[in-house]
Amino acid sequence: MKLRAFGSRDDENSQDSPAPEARPEPETGPVVDPRRPAGKGKPTPKRRDQERARGMRQGPVSAPLTRKEARERRKAVEATMTKEERKAAKAEARAAREERRRLMMEGDDRYVLSRDRGEVRRFVRDWVDTHRRLINWFMPLALFVIVFQLIPDPTLMMYSQTLFLVLIAVVVIDGILLGRTVNKVVRDRFPDTEDTGFGLGWYAVMRATQPRMLRTPRPRVRPGDTI
Repeated sequence: MKLRAFGSRDDENSQDSPAPEARPEPETGPVVDPRRPAGKGKPTPKRRDQERARGMRQGPVSAPLTRKEARERRKAVEATMTKEERKAAKAEARAAREERRRLMMEGDDRYVLSRDRGEVRRFVRDWVDTHRRLINWFMPLALFVIVFQLIPDPTLMMYSQTLFLVLIAVVVIDGILLGRTVNKVVRDRFPDTEDTGFGLGWYAVMRATQPRMLRTPRPRVRPGDTI
């Protein structure tokens, strides 16, 4: 009787007490790190594009110090290009070289050698190009003498050697006179210049011994013109 009454009381208590509320189970899914982006959202760029972008972020690159370094840089850049890009780059570089050579032959101070720069050196070139002197025949006559020395004839070899010594003497004497004349003319035209003396005279002599077609920069005047 007691057990039955106890059981009935427990049943009544269990019926009167409200049932506990069910807690929602957490949703399961992939773990996402908040520090990492959710996704790229775009295709992976090519290697050459990444290297170009990296080079742009790094800023201007210092000029190469040696030819070997410049050649290595050029190869590294060409390795990132396509065949069409390499062909276009070579064509552009060739056009740039031709343009620099053209400007150098015209005497542009931005592209000529350091020895050819300046108004005084330009005037000396024009002065030498407008005058005919014995020293202008040095290279053709020297080549003529060398050819005669190759002939296995003792008489011709003796005459060619004598002619060569005479040619050297004429060139030395005419070169000294040319250097003095050029220095005098330059002092009269540019009284404030310091570019005079042996260096300027030697510059005139070296240009005078070259044939007109081989002179660099190219002659702008003809023999006999007034400058």
